Order: sequence, then structure tokens, then C-alpha cells
Amino acid sequence: MEKNIKFPVVDLSKLNGEERDQTMSLINDACENWGFFEIVNHGLPHDLMDKVEKMTKEHYKNSMEQKFNDMLKSKGLEKLETEVEDVDWESTFYLRHLPKSNLNDVPDMSDEYRTTMKDFGKRLEDLAEDLLDLLCENLGLEKGYLKKVFHGTIGPTFGTKVSNYPPCPKPEMIKGLRAHTDAGGLILLFQDDKVSGLQLLKDGDWVDVPPLNHSIVINLGDQLEVITNGKYKSVSHRVVTQKEGNRMSIASFYNPGSDAEISPASSLVEKESEYPSFVFDDYMKLYAGVKFQPKEPRFEAMKNASAVTELNPTAAVETF
Repeated sequence: MEKNIKFPVVDLSKLNGEERDQTMSLINDACENWGFFEIVNHGLPHDLMDKVEKMTKEHYKNSMEQKFNDMLKSKGLEKLETEVEDVDWESTFYLRHLPKSNLNDVPDMSDEYRTTMKDFGKRLEDLAEDLLDLLCENLGLEKGYLKKVFHGTIGPTFGTKVSNYPPCPKPEMIKGLRAHTDAGGLILLFQDDKVSGLQLLKDGDWVDVPPLNHSIVINLGDQLEVITNGKYKSVSHRVVTQKEGNRMSIASFYNPGSDAEISPASSLVEKESEYPSFVFDDYMKLYAGVKFQPKEPRFEAMKNASAVTELNPTAAVETF
């Protein structure tokens, strides 16, 4: 069932005025009850966002579209005569920013596109760290706590998944991206403002994430659920295909460093936590094989390293 209810939209400019308390409360409620919220007036220049969108769509047309069509042919997906549950209707490539950039190694990008994405990535990195401090404030954690946990010894991991979801002749037969929770920390999404498709699961219903011009969609990954001892939740989401329109999606993942030690914050644990403690890279090795399975068995498996092999790997995933 799909349901239309009011999705939380946060105006970050109100943090600097008389409505700060209400705005912080809205962020906290979204983290507790949605795992998602959309931000406007976030400080990212609109002309930069417009440039990123224009160049990303041009890059798809010039460098990715034929590869996507070739993929459809190779997998026999041109006609979609039966429902497909093991492939996503998406075209993607990945940019890594931290700890070491791969921007100069990604093929078929113009110098201008590389420079633009480098600038955009740095601004998103700064925004992610500001948002983590807002979460700390709402959680009663000292400022910088989440950034410190994410840092490990080598600094956070930060990367961008650039996706396009082309028109699909039979949307009922295949998803753009199958339902999953995100493994990492904080995700910042710049999505198409005209073509919809992103949905999250709330109270048993699929809810549309509204496309808003110049907004950034924020969602919480599994690591934040663990660190907050379940006060904040990572939420299952998916992309549905559309018959018309090519949907752009630029998702940037601000994740812990590979050696970061993840565990529930002691101040948020009253007795004994049901959540595990682990090294982030170990979690990602597990997640890579079970991305499209429920998160709860992953948490259980991390309590006992020997149980990791009991989960049935079904998918590979970029871990940046």
C-alpha cells in the first residue's frame, strides 16, 4: 500500500532565529519517527546545484545511456515479461572523496565535471558534519561526539553514488532500486525535482519522498541506529520506476572510517544495549552480501562473528 502523508521538511535558516527550538524538535522527531527528512536553505549555492544537475544529466546521455541499454540486452530485460527481483533498473557510477579521492580516475568525466563534483562534494562533507553536530545536540551528546566516533584513526569515509533511473516500460515488473536500509552513517541526497520515485517505509506503508527544487534529502544509516541505541532508526527505502522521465539521484554517504569502532553511546544506554559493538569495516563486509535483506539479522550477526557466515549473501555493494 502506498500512502501520502506529510513528509518532514526542515528550513535550516530557522536555526538562526526565534524558531530554533521548534526546528531542532522537528529534526529530532524526523530522526526518531521517519529516519528521513528534507532540508531547504542549507547553504549550498543553487547555481552550483543547477550546474551539477545539468552536467550529470549530460554525462548520462553522453557516457552512460548506451552502457545501460547494453546491460538491459545482456540480462534480457528489454521486454520485462515477468517480474524481476534480483536486478535494479538503474545506471550508476561512484565517486570517492575521503579518505582518498578517485575523481581523477573515473573515466569519461570532463575536467569541468570533475571540478564541479569536487566542489559539490566538499560542501556536502561540511554540511554532513554540521548536521551530525545538530544530532548530537538533540541527543544530549557533546558537540563533535559523532564526528569523533566516525573518525577512527584515518578519518571518515565519504563517497557519492551518481545514479540515473531511466524510463521503464513496465514499472510493475522491476524496481529502480530494491528496498534496503543504508549501512553507513548520514546520507545526503540531491534528487531530481521533477521525476519522483524514492519511497520510504513508514508504519507499514510506502511513502513518497517529495521532489523539491534545490532541497537535500537526509536519511540515517545503520551506524547511527547503533550509536544512538535505537533512539534514531535507519529506515527501509526503495526507488520505483516510472514510465516517463529519467530520474537523477546523487547520494553522498558520510560514513565512519574503516577502522572506526562503533557501539552505542554509553549515555544513551540505561541498562544493557541490544545493539552490537564492532569495527565498521567488518559490518560493511557483511552488508555487501546481504544489502537487500532485513537489518536486524545483521545486527545479531555482528554480536557473534561466527554467525556472519550464516546469512545468505545475495548482492554486492559499493562501500567507498
